[in-house]
Amino acid sequence: QEDLEALIAEFQSLDAKKTQVIESSCPPPSPRLNCSFCAHPERDELILFGGEYFNGQKTYLYNDLYIYHIRKNSWAKLDIPNPPPRRCAHQAAVVPTAGGQLWIFGGEFASPNGEQFYHYKDLWVLHLATKTWEQIKAPGGPSGRSGHRMVACKRQLIIFGGFHESARDFIYYNDVYAFNLDSFTWSRLAPAGMGPAPRSGCQMTPTPEGNIIIYGGYSKQRIKKDVDKGTLHTDMFLLKAEGAGKEEDRWSWSRLSPSGVKPTPRSGFAVAAAPNNRCLLFGGVHDEEEEESIEGDFFNDIYFYDIGKNRWFPAQLKGPKSERRKRRRGRQAEAEAAGGEELQLPPPQGPQEIVKEVVAEDGTVMTIKQVIPGAAEDKDRSGSEEEEEEEDGALGQPVEPCPRSSAMVAVKHGVLYVYGGMFEVGDRQVTLSDLHSIDLHRMEQWKVLLEMDPKTQEWLEESESDEEEDDDVEGAEGGEEEEEESSEEESEDEEGEQQHPAVQPGEAQAQYLARTEQYWLGLARSHMGPEAKDKKVLKVAHAMAKTFYEDAI
Repeated sequence: QEDLEALIAEFQSLDAKKTQVIESSCPPPSPRLNCSFCAHPERDELILFGGEYFNGQKTYLYNDLYIYHIRKNSWAKLDIPNPPPRRCAHQAAVVPTAGGQLWIFGGEFASPNGEQFYHYKDLWVLHLATKTWEQIKAPGGPSGRSGHRMVACKRQLIIFGGFHESARDFIYYNDVYAFNLDSFTWSRLAPAGMGPAPRSGCQMTPTPEGNIIIYGGYSKQRIKKDVDKGTLHTDMFLLKAEGAGKEEDRWSWSRLSPSGVKPTPRSGFAVAAAPNNRCLLFGGVHDEEEEESIEGDFFNDIYFYDIGKNRWFPAQLKGPKSERRKRRRGRQAEAEAAGGEELQLPPPQGPQEIVKEVVAEDGTVMTIKQVIPGAAEDKDRSGSEEEEEEEDGALGQPVEPCPRSSAMVAVKHGVLYVYGGMFEVGDRQVTLSDLHSIDLHRMEQWKVLLEMDPKTQEWLEESESDEEEDDDVEGAEGGEEEEEESSEEESEDEEGEQQHPAVQPGEAQAQYLARTEQYWLGLARSHMGPEAKDKKVLKVAHAMAKTFYEDAI
């Protein structure tokens, strides 16, 4: 703990050297998990802060601040003096006060080897209008934690749950705290009734009436020495403000029993407020624990919860309008040809599992399972709409985010934005940095705003020898340049091949390809085997070289 505090203090002293606000255009953020992603309350911007990245050997922590300009589809990096220390698994909430404020509470800092954790209990506010960070020091707040949930509700920040983990033990929470945005004071709530069991990573949604909805989450218990058992929660609760507007708010817990089609059990899902008094849940993972391993089924589906009707239902994409018109005209022609007889619709199908195999550049075969919910019976939709949605699946490969957990989501002007996340293949973790969007009013199709090829991400196998001590600071500090430098210096191909040839400053892609073609041919041949045809080897070699060149640039 003392070592981590010293490391955090060292990073803060580096941050203290920043003396002016600098906003600069930049490439998209490097791959990361457990950062915060919020919509600016006044501008067409999304705000990304912090996060972590693990490359197989080291954990990188961040406290950088990025702005995504929605209309320009471009990123900017915002350097502001005295930011919060590097962290991940914190929570952020935006309020419209004084031109917009981004509030951040808690989270964790991990040692470079990922074995030690420091849990924050600090509260920060980013004043968006003046571009200044401010730490709010008020007594009586929650203990240090990560994986908690925080929402802004009726001039308060409400915090629920989370966990604290040390080298020896862990604890999960189900306490509730409120921070008053007018008086800047903390209070611990004592709701009446039976509330949720301790958990982290749940869904927490405020209602227009000032109440709070809690769904799902994850917790684990130690059943014997060195053996922990995880629990996926699927229950749902309402935290109701009984005395809203009075000096002393009185709160009470009650259990909700929603109708409709609930999400399948999962953890690592992302949540956001949606139009029409709804909230949504995206993605996640269902881990199947074997005796010695855990294998996860990852999701990329969307479920809506209608707050007014207390009802869950899976989202169904309608496809572009032009395609729907073509299909409708085609059905009319078929009906006329059949003498006006009614077309028999196929019965609703249950959930379908699609298995995709992707071969990474190092030869690893990634098997990605994708579970697509079947067409649920829905009285709100007409039969023709259901048929359209069923047919959409046969229109070819849809452009959609690959299945993932721990994605970051934000909604602005009724459009859902999904950034990053991760999936696992055996012991390998693939951290994403792509960006997709979908209009929640139309629900026609996903748009790809930023692509990422997961096959190009480097993964370093665990080294038996410990890294040098002075690498620790670099590892925990993070940043794109550090990752690229460390990966080039430390990683070697499994076959003991030489390092990838570096791109020279100002070198054109064609020049680089011509200069390094023999190296890439050898690398492609070693992965594809001697029986591969020369034409295919050449094609793969050029693709690998092009990918490496673009990443370097």
